[in-house]
Amino acid sequence: MARPVDSDENTPLLRDDASSDDSQDEDYKNRWRSIRVMYFTMFLSSVGFTIVITSLWPYLQKIDGSANATFLGWVVAAYSLGQMIASPLFGLWSNHRPRREPLVCSIFINLSANIYYAYAYLPVTNNKFHILMSRAFVGFGAGNVAVVRSYVAGATSLKERTGAMANMSACQALGFILGPALQAGLSFIGERGVTVKIIDLQINMYTAPALLAVAFGLINILLVVLVLREHHVDDHGRHIQAINYILEESVGIDEETEETIDQVAVLTSNVLFFIVMFIFAIFETIATPFSMDMFAWTRKEAVIYNGVIMCCIGFESILVFLVVKVVSQRVGDRPVLLAGLAIIFCGFLTLLPWGNHYPKIQWADLKNNSLVSQISEATLASNSSLEPTGCPYQQTWCQYTPAIHLAQYISSDILIGMGYPACNVMSYTLYSKILGPRPQGVYMGWLTASGSGARTLGPVFVSQVYTLLGPRWAFSLICGIVLGAIIFLGSVYHRLIAFSVRHGQAVE
Repeated sequence: MARPVDSDENTPLLRDDASSDDSQDEDYKNRWRSIRVMYFTMFLSSVGFTIVITSLWPYLQKIDGSANATFLGWVVAAYSLGQMIASPLFGLWSNHRPRREPLVCSIFINLSANIYYAYAYLPVTNNKFHILMSRAFVGFGAGNVAVVRSYVAGATSLKERTGAMANMSACQALGFILGPALQAGLSFIGERGVTVKIIDLQINMYTAPALLAVAFGLINILLVVLVLREHHVDDHGRHIQAINYILEESVGIDEETEETIDQVAVLTSNVLFFIVMFIFAIFETIATPFSMDMFAWTRKEAVIYNGVIMCCIGFESILVFLVVKVVSQRVGDRPVLLAGLAIIFCGFLTLLPWGNHYPKIQWADLKNNSLVSQISEATLASNSSLEPTGCPYQQTWCQYTPAIHLAQYISSDILIGMGYPACNVMSYTLYSKILGPRPQGVYMGWLTASGSGARTLGPVFVSQVYTLLGPRWAFSLICGIVLGAIIFLGSVYHRLIAFSVRHGQAVE
């Protein structure tokens, strides 16, 4: 029988208090070993998304000249659409069967889709649609996030929960760091790279990250098969037999618990999580094309510079998680969520253009040159030394909207990198506490689906508004959405409490 753990939130990040005298129990050590496998799975899920995000736009431009910023929005959204469809399915599967099954299946789908992505350049036509489909399947495989979150929620006591969720978010942030960092590091391969003729595979700065994600997926499958075991504890840390926990959901024994869950709080949590993910999806989608437009960066420069920026944001996120674990103990989860939204609002407000400095317009310098004006844009685009940079002339707002300063861009990144992780971890920490001691696979599936829905709509929204109306309209609308979320959170603040606190079984 494993002991209840009352102080895990105070342990260092990614530690399970194994140094204490009472933690030598074998069940306890096995439980935390399995939780660490879930941490690693969350880490790889994050890597799988971010490892190609900064090179996605240049890759699209290279293999299919018909792709534009609007289509980029659909490609980014495809990942989240696949995850939105898969999350409730994998969550339901995990409630009735050992979690190893949906995890192995989802990871296999994910690595197969990354192989598809690496070969997307091969077809003669419609390459952009192959990119779109491959990212949709990668997202479908990433639906296992619901299984990971439900496992960690079920394998930790109420007092362990915030610390474990912060640890899991830290692993997600590490993936967020290493993904763009690995992409930036692999950029030395170049756009041409090398070709493995026997399998007709071109390994370059765009395909190498996806192939690396395949290798990570194979390692993840081995860990799930060899190390992961089913564990579940109640809100007080008492161990429950895993098979009984699964059957509880299957035969409907836990119907009373179902009826007493605050469904208003559940719905509210899903809405808030949707807004948080919607906002960040907008940020990560628009970062590369926005910076290329504002600062006249080349494709390679955009991949490297944004990769470094994303890496720094990831390190910042880890520091935020460390602070969140301490601050949430003192002031509670809800104030941290509210403060995170306020910081995100300031981050997007910083991005609003001002002044009289305007972005460089693509081709504007060529039209005044009689020698090069005879060269077609297609010819120029095919020559890497004459790669067009700046704001595309098709975006008419480029002619009258001021360019932002690099300091604005970096300041905004810092603020959003501070507010988003706080909102992210508090959203599903509160959610898991609201649900209480019951199988959470389906509920976590819906939470993940709401986040995926946001990641689906966010890129489409921002790519359309940004392309047609420019950054002023895009970022002003986002500020309005964040302000609405703050008001909404204030109106339902008193409902967002833990299940056991609501029923007088524990003190928050």
